Amino acid sequence: MRKAISSTDLLAKKYDLIEWEGGWYDNFSEPEASGSWFISGHSGNGKTSFMLELAKALSKFDRVLFNSLEEGTSRTMQQAWKRHNVSDCGRSIQLIKEKYEDLKIRLNKRKSPRFIITDSWQYTGMTFEQYLDLKETFPDKLFIWNSQMDGNKPLGKTAIRIQYDADLKIWVEGFKAFSKGRYLGKYYADGLTIWEEGAQKYWSQTG
Repeated sequence: MRKAISSTDLLAKKYDLIEWEGGWYDNFSEPEASGSWFISGHSGNGKTSFMLELAKALSKFDRVLFNSLEEGTSRTMQQAWKRHNVSDCGRSIQLIKEKYEDLKIRLNKRKSPRFIITDSWQYTGMTFEQYLDLKETFPDKLFIWNSQMDGNKPLGKTAIRIQYDADLKIWVEGFKAFSKGRYLGKYYADGLTIWEEGAQKYWSQTG
């Protein structure tokens, strides 16, 4: 049995935070640089664009793996990479296409990247137990999962469980990204704009 933690111990504990600025801070505050995040939203609303901009923002703090299981090195991914000038980050962002076993091998290497963005969860073929294993094996890393949708819910029971477990839940709609739990910035209700023109067009029609 582990020793119980007192209020004094809890309040004195220090955390490794992502101390970003601007719209990132306004919408997502300063989340821990480890654990699990969950991104969801319907197709065509800017999720890939958001993930690439997120990768760029995180690369200022440590290296990022973009695990593109859906698109891999396809031309559409190449175009998105160019459109968002990801190459400006150099080797701080690396593109891979690896499932559970190969990903674990990579992450076990010395000085492996800290942030792992996977597109999408459904393409991993992983179980919830494997998801927990990654978190427990690599407690200092941050795993970010993008999910396909089944109506207004993540596709599959395991994806729903991961969404509940995630430290930061992000909903992407109309080229904006919204925090939906645990970490809320001062202006979180406004959402982080991914593409100004597309967002204005979408929200003017829905508003």
